[in-house]
Amino acid sequence: MFETATIETTDKIAFHAELAEQFAALVQGERDPIANAANLSALVFAQVPGLNWAGFYFLRTPDELVLGPFQGRVACVRIAVGRGVCGTAVAEARSQRVDDVHAFPGHIACDAASRSELVVPLMRDGAVLGVLDLDSPVPGRFDADDQAGFEALARLYVEASDL
Repeated sequence: MFETATIETTDKIAFHAELAEQFAALVQGERDPIANAANLSALVFAQVPGLNWAGFYFLRTPDELVLGPFQGRVACVRIAVGRGVCGTAVAEARSQRVDDVHAFPGHIACDAASRSELVVPLMRDGAVLGVLDLDSPVPGRFDADDQAGFEALARLYVEASDL
């Protein structure tokens, strides 16, 4: 059985590289997208400081995301494409890094404690399959290094999973 190790570095680029290494080892030989999403959610929630939610939404119809595996408080189950930070990430097929979710037009407040959010689309062959969603109670929690690190992790998830 794989056991995670606490990542002890203040260098964000090194942190994200080690997080990706741990995830790659965790999913080695496993192709199930739900199992991999569950383990990635747990790994991120345990390793990344300052989060109150980490998980997935999957595109189940062309216009709706449905909740997938996550860690944190209960969440919205369905999100329309184009609505909120997650729906906008799908509609625009690009990551959304929001320093203050209360200032984001149409923000969906699943947890009122969330103040900042990073949503990364899961892409394969130019198509959006879903999103990796990270919420924090800390305004401005995510920076460009976090975005790049989680985009790489999302690519690794898609490559490792039969979506």
